Amino acid sequence: MDKSMLADLESLPEADRQRMSAMMEQLQIRDSLRMYNSLVERCFTDCVDTFKHKSLQKQEESCVRRCAEKFLKHSMRVGMRFAELNQGAATQD
Repeated sequence: MDKSMLADLESLPEADRQRMSAMMEQLQIRDSLRMYNSLVERCFTDCVDTFKHKSLQKQEESCVRRCAEKFLKHSMRVGMRFAELNQGAATQD
């Protein structure tokens, strides 16, 4: 959030600020769940081949671990890049 948005939020009545805060929290939870579900679906599809065994085989387990690491690193990098772009846009204003 840039400074003008924060100033706008500060000018709202307390009840409205609380509602906005609750909405933002819900959006963050929704986005976290969406990312988690995407990670699970992607890694499961890529790594699990058969259902012959009750638990993951060694190769499936290592594939899931690598997949999750790559997914999380990618998500962090995209988030950092997005923050850099937002910071650059905020300084241009």
